[in-house]
Amino acid sequence: MSARTLTCQVTEVENLSADVFGVRLLGRAEAMQYAPGQYLELKLDENTWVPFSIASVDRGEGLIELHIQHWPERDSSVRLREMLQVASQVTLRLPGGESVLDLDSQRPLILIAAATGFSQMKAIIEAVLHEQPEREISLWWAARGRQDLYLEQLASHWAQTHTNFSFHAVTELPLEEPLAVGERISHHHGRIDQVLKAAEMAPETCDVYISGSPGMVYACLDVLEAKGITLERVFSDVFAYAPRTP
Repeated sequence: MSARTLTCQVTEVENLSADVFGVRLLGRAEAMQYAPGQYLELKLDENTWVPFSIASVDRGEGLIELHIQHWPERDSSVRLREMLQVASQVTLRLPGGESVLDLDSQRPLILIAAATGFSQMKAIIEAVLHEQPEREISLWWAARGRQDLYLEQLASHWAQTHTNFSFHAVTELPLEEPLAVGERISHHHGRIDQVLKAAEMAPETCDVYISGSPGMVYACLDVLEAKGITLERVFSDVFAYAPRTP
């Protein structure tokens, strides 16, 4: 699927947390096509395109959802937030990325995300729950603190309503209050790679998708490789834009 450049309209902007806001875009349905796990690029100025994972499934309606981390101390982030106002027109380029959900596979899924890397996993989860409702999904969502799990309620809801879905919240800071109740909902205190190292799992039987910084992705990959993972079944956009030096 080749990339296309188009103009679309901002239809909704909402605060998902103190530091993350959600944006919904509307464009021509035939031009807004993409696969679960792909990303788009927003044009900030003539020389700057900013990539964001697409957080929604393509339902053929020309609607796209984004989750954007806001950094008030960064000029580019402030400019982007000012640009994304309801009814404004924005230019975007899509689709991008090869970290795409393989719907031909029936292997259990391990989805590992840091912070707003959850947006990519959200699109994958929604696609699997619709297309492969029996496929096992294990979501590991890492963040510094509870407030950074900005759609924790949604992840907990999936675990409470789908017997094939488990939600593992991983925070570097301890929780002040427990997570929602559910036998497939758990909390782990620590750094994500350390938590995965201690976890009981059989990654060699799974498809694994990882979304986060290069350092986080490769730290997790090292842990999973030591556990016997099949590297050909690990997918991350990091492998394309920040390949590891041999």
